[in-house]
Amino acid sequence: MDLGLKGMKAVLAGASRGIGRATARALAAEGVDVAICARGQKGVDKMVEELKGHGVKAIGAAVDIGDADAYKAWVDSAAKELGGCDIFVCFSSAGGGPANEDTWKNTFTLDLLATARGIEAALPHLEKSRNGSIVAISTTAALEDFFGPQAYNAMKAAVIAYASSLSQALAPKGIRVNTVSPGPIYVDDGPWAYIKANMTPLYEGTLKNIPMGRMGTAEEVAKAIAFVSSPACQFMTGTNIVIDGGLTKRVQY
Repeated sequence: MDLGLKGMKAVLAGASRGIGRATARALAAEGVDVAICARGQKGVDKMVEELKGHGVKAIGAAVDIGDADAYKAWVDSAAKELGGCDIFVCFSSAGGGPANEDTWKNTFTLDLLATARGIEAALPHLEKSRNGSIVAISTTAALEDFFGPQAYNAMKAAVIAYASSLSQALAPKGIRVNTVSPGPIYVDDGPWAYIKANMTPLYEGTLKNIPMGRMGTAEEVAKAIAFVSSPACQFMTGTNIVIDGGLTKRVQY
C-alpha cells in the first residue's frame, strides 16, 4: 500500500529515543522530511544524520520541552525550515512513578502540557496542509488500572480526552487528530529493559498478562503512527488506537 506520505513534512518533538526514534525512521523511509528535537544535542545529531540517509531533509535541535517559550519557538522554526508541517507528534513524557507533588507537576508539564503547547505552535502550519494530522501519544495505563494510582496514568488519560475534543474542533479545518496508546513496548535502552534487569518479577508478571506472550516493539507502534498520520487514513479522526498485544481486557468500541 502506498501511504501517500512522500514529500510531506513532520515535526516530531522528543524523538531521539524509543517510539519517537522509530517513528522518525518510519516516516523518513516513506519519504517524509523530518524535524526532531530532544534534550541531548549528541543524540539529535546522530539521529539527523541517520534520517538523511533516506534521502530526505532532516533537521534537529536540542530543546528542553519543559521550557514553553523555547519549545514553541522550535516547533514554529522547524516547520518554517522544513517548508511546512503536515504531521505533528509529541513523544515527550515524564514516565511513571508514585504519585507525589513532583511527579504530578512533571507529568502535567511533559505529558499533557507539552502535547498542547506543541499543537498550538504547529497549528498555523497544519492549517495550510492538505493532510494536516496530529497524533497524540497516550498509553494503555490510561485505560485500565496499571501499577496503581499514578500521575502518569491520569495525565495520559487527559491526553486522550484533549485529543478527542480537539478532533471535533479541527475537523472542519481539515486537520485530523488521533491518539495512539501503546501497551508495554520493549526497547533495548527503554524502561522495560531496566525493569527486566532490575525488577524481574514485575517484568515477568506483566508479560504473563499479555495474551500474545511478548511485549511490542517501537517499530510496530511507529508503523501504526505512520499509517494514522498518512493520507491513506484520511477519514479517521478522534480515534484512540490501542496497540498492546491484548493486554487491556476491556471491550473496545
